[in-house]
Amino acid sequence: MLASMKLKLALLLLFPITIAGQNTIGLPDVINYAKKTYGAGLQTWDISQDGQGIIYMANNEGMLSFDGRYWETHALPNRTIVRSIAPAKENRIYAGGQDELGYFSPGQRGKLAFHSLTSLIPEKDRSFGDVWDIVVYRNAVFFRTTERIFRYADNSISVFKAPMEWSFLGVCNDQLWAHDYQQGLLLFAENTWSPRFTSNIIPPDPVTAILPGGNDSIFVTTLKSGIYLLTAGQLQRFHSPAIDKIQADRIYTATMINKEWMALGTNNNGLQILDTKGNLVQQFSKSEGLQHQNVLSVFSDRQQNLWLGLDNGIDFIAYNSAIKRISPYSQDGSGYTAMIHQDKLYTGTSAGLYSVPLQAVQDLSFSKGLFTQVSNTAGQVWGLGIVNNQLLLGHHDGAFVIDANTAKPISNTTKGVWNFSPLSAVFPSKQMIAGTYQGITFFDYNNNQFVPTGNIPGLEESCRFVAIDKNGSIWVSHPYHGVYRIVQQAAGNWQSKLYTVANGLPSTLNNHVYKINNEVLVATEKGVYTYDDAGDRFIPSVYYQQMLGSQSIRYLREDTEGNIWFIHEKELAVLDRSAKKPQLIRLPELNHKMLSGFEYIYPVNPHNIFIGGEKGFFLVNYEKYKENIPALQVLIRNVKIYQRRDSVLFGGYVADSSYPKQYEISHNWGNLHIEFASPLFGHLDNLEFSYRLKGFDDNWSAWTSKTEKEYTHLPAGRYHFEVKVRNNLGNESATAVFSFWILPPWYQTVWAYAVYGLLLLAGVYWLYHWQIRKFRLQQIKHDKEQEQLQYLHQLEINKAENELVTLRNEKLQVEVDFKNSELATNAMHLVQKSELLAKLRAELNQLTKAVDNEKAQAEIKKMIKVLSEDEKMDKDWEHFSHHFDKVHSDFVVVLKEKFPSITPNELKLSAYLRMNLSTKEIAQLMNISVRGVEISRYRLRKKLGISSEVNLFDFLMSIKGGGSSAT
Repeated sequence: MLASMKLKLALLLLFPITIAGQNTIGLPDVINYAKKTYGAGLQTWDISQDGQGIIYMANNEGMLSFDGRYWETHALPNRTIVRSIAPAKENRIYAGGQDELGYFSPGQRGKLAFHSLTSLIPEKDRSFGDVWDIVVYRNAVFFRTTERIFRYADNSISVFKAPMEWSFLGVCNDQLWAHDYQQGLLLFAENTWSPRFTSNIIPPDPVTAILPGGNDSIFVTTLKSGIYLLTAGQLQRFHSPAIDKIQADRIYTATMINKEWMALGTNNNGLQILDTKGNLVQQFSKSEGLQHQNVLSVFSDRQQNLWLGLDNGIDFIAYNSAIKRISPYSQDGSGYTAMIHQDKLYTGTSAGLYSVPLQAVQDLSFSKGLFTQVSNTAGQVWGLGIVNNQLLLGHHDGAFVIDANTAKPISNTTKGVWNFSPLSAVFPSKQMIAGTYQGITFFDYNNNQFVPTGNIPGLEESCRFVAIDKNGSIWVSHPYHGVYRIVQQAAGNWQSKLYTVANGLPSTLNNHVYKINNEVLVATEKGVYTYDDAGDRFIPSVYYQQMLGSQSIRYLREDTEGNIWFIHEKELAVLDRSAKKPQLIRLPELNHKMLSGFEYIYPVNPHNIFIGGEKGFFLVNYEKYKENIPALQVLIRNVKIYQRRDSVLFGGYVADSSYPKQYEISHNWGNLHIEFASPLFGHLDNLEFSYRLKGFDDNWSAWTSKTEKEYTHLPAGRYHFEVKVRNNLGNESATAVFSFWILPPWYQTVWAYAVYGLLLLAGVYWLYHWQIRKFRLQQIKHDKEQEQLQYLHQLEINKAENELVTLRNEKLQVEVDFKNSELATNAMHLVQKSELLAKLRAELNQLTKAVDNEKAQAEIKKMIKVLSEDEKMDKDWEHFSHHFDKVHSDFVVVLKEKFPSITPNELKLSAYLRMNLSTKEIAQLMNISVRGVEISRYRLRKKLGISSEVNLFDFLMSIKGGGSSAT
């Protein structure tokens, strides 16, 4: 009995220590910056932040600056270790090294330059070693070394020597404190350091921080003696199990996170977070992601993120983040399912099921405890479900019920089970179904136990996605086959139907069925679809298509507030319906960190949303996530110009919190590289930038995560580079503007244009006189050209007239040829007629000889006589000569006039010759022999007086009348 009581007492005594040693189940992200990343020394001794949000760090190799994207090192003139820094007004950053103190401030080009103040120190005090603390207090700056405190004000430095050795300098509750090993804590007032207490209570141990504790109380942390509390004028040791444990770890640095929590950096055990009551809130060491256990400096920035200067490296803790990481049992198993049951959190991973008790805290990530593995669950866990107040486990090895942290099988097979769903909404449900590797299994509930009763016949598909609608129909989706609807018939048997593309689904692949707001929905590659009972087919959901569009949806889950969480590709977002107008909020911090293909979201309440990850789980405090929206700010951090070499145009630092009005750039530097950043260190994954260069392109660029822009071959002109940033909620920052002027080349300057103007006037004057002279010459030339043109014009007229005459002659010739053709036809007709008459006469003469009757012979001779009469022939000749004269310009008339003695037969012969008829044709026409024609031609020559050398035809052709009567 006594031994039992001793054991219980030991457990009770051990319990607070155990609780104190336990960490929270959820931890914020820790980002490690190794020496290689920031490019400076191993150790970082002090950290601070200026008004623009830029972080500054005192490092072994100088002062570091970090804006969330770019690191930069600023060395002291003597290249010594920087131990302390302090941003102040006028954009000065005071820094102290070994035998060096002063401040960095922006130069003309926006680069930080160091201004030493050691010349203001009396010569006998200029060998002072390291400057360990710098404090800006009211209108002065104080620098602490071990032997002296320097006060810089009004461009002069006063010196305060240590009674023994200064170990601390800092401000708390608007009072300037210092610590000396001999006199203890001192306050500065009226240019004097005065001891706060009559006796030194603190042992000779360095004071590392003095922090406000609320209600006019003060915490004093020491390196090896723990923490002291100053309240009501009394300074005493502050004890708690956590503080007593931390004391051995050596508190090297400390800062307040908020009014209730303080961060203590230790030499041996990383960072410890305590509340003002001395309770351990959280701890960070190498096991929680730190690079080193020895914390030399700690700083809480404007967003309450924690920066740690380590003995080797720099760490950033997104301490105020609404997203925490949960790693059950400190293993890297993927998170598949989670459930809270009877004040315990159960998490299913690829390595098994783990549980941890939960404390009554609003944000469960701050619940402390250690995960333990549930017995008999090693291996792949798929799903958890609570049916009839019993926690059920879907495992690769079958179905289990969790009882007293042990898994007990409830299925009679070892086939894997995905999920559980009660068939009734009335508690307790008498029957439930389990989605398994091979169909649906039914379980009956009897005597507080689930008993398998059989499967749905014919359904052998893997049933990982199961939903039951309000009518009791079971919906099952298979990512590669389609969607099944399983309905119970009147006879009690179950019948299934497969829905594919033919039934309205956009594709047979990648369909996932979910129950949202008591409605069965299908997440597809083309958005969310709903079932149309009247048409027995699936149709696009009007509401979700309007809210989410037709993008692919892989997962849907409704939280307790009616918000719809969904996953598109590998990106997480939520359709927030808490306000009157739904809002789409994306959570880019978790993009590509969830378990692809096995996404899981478990919303407990607005402060606790569990999300399965590739490694463990994430816990999102959604209410805090929506509220934790810092003011957006964007900074232009560097502007370089380059051609064959680089030159910094603007170094990113400004003296009066505004960018210079305008920089002038030679035209030879037409290429620019601009870098920008936003110092929202806990929200960098949520930020996107947009920019434009006014004067070159007035349109804003697409939103991008890139923080640099390059412009090449810019022409001369005035430009304004503008950049802005927005977060995942759509909020945008004010625009940062950098103006510059690319100067024109010398030949485009004002003086050049003035010379151009003078040259232009001289040119105009010369051109005027040259134009007058040219005009005169052109007038003379014009007159000559006009004369020539008139001459040419007359030639053209003559040519035209000649051509017209030629055309008329050609026309007349055509008409003559036509008339000649007619005359020739008539002549041939006369020839044929003469031949016919001659033939008739000859025939009649033969007939006369053959006829004996005299009377008949008399008649025939009479006929021959008639045929031989010339009267008719004369009429034909008259007709012929009339037409012949029309064609040949009164040839017959002219020939009679010239040769009055010419006979009619000679006229006929002349006409026939002019027509160029043959001798034979003429003989026939004139009813004479060919010899007669030759004789007549000879006689005609004689009468016309033509010698034998002259061609008779040519002579006749030369005879022309006074004009042609031909038409």
